Amino acid sequence: MVHLNVDLEQFAKRLASAWSRETSSLWSSDNPARGQCGVTSLVVHDVFGGRILKTLLPQRPHFYNLIEGRRLDFTSSQFDVPIDYLDLPSDRQEAMTDTNPFQYRALCSRLGLPVND
Repeated sequence: MVHLNVDLEQFAKRLASAWSRETSSLWSSDNPARGQCGVTSLVVHDVFGGRILKTLLPQRPHFYNLIEGRRLDFTSSQFDVPIDYLDLPSDRQEAMTDTNPFQYRALCSRLGLPVND
């Protein structure tokens, strides 16, 4: 596990390049972050530790991370307008309900990361 001294901008670019229809059925070239929140929160948790949080939206929960006191939402670009974060506690099991093991393994593989089963 790495901490926030990792170049977050570089990690965000790697994530954006790794997202695909294989990592979320909602992915599109027009909005690559769409549907990636659950799988991304899991991978970010693998890499950085911290906690998984959620905000309840009308469509479904939105997952993101809290690491060393900082909220990190690598998939916020999927929204047309900023969301009001509720920072509700969540966990890996709940975030997995927004994705599936195949998509999680695909994102790990595309990033060159081990799978955390």
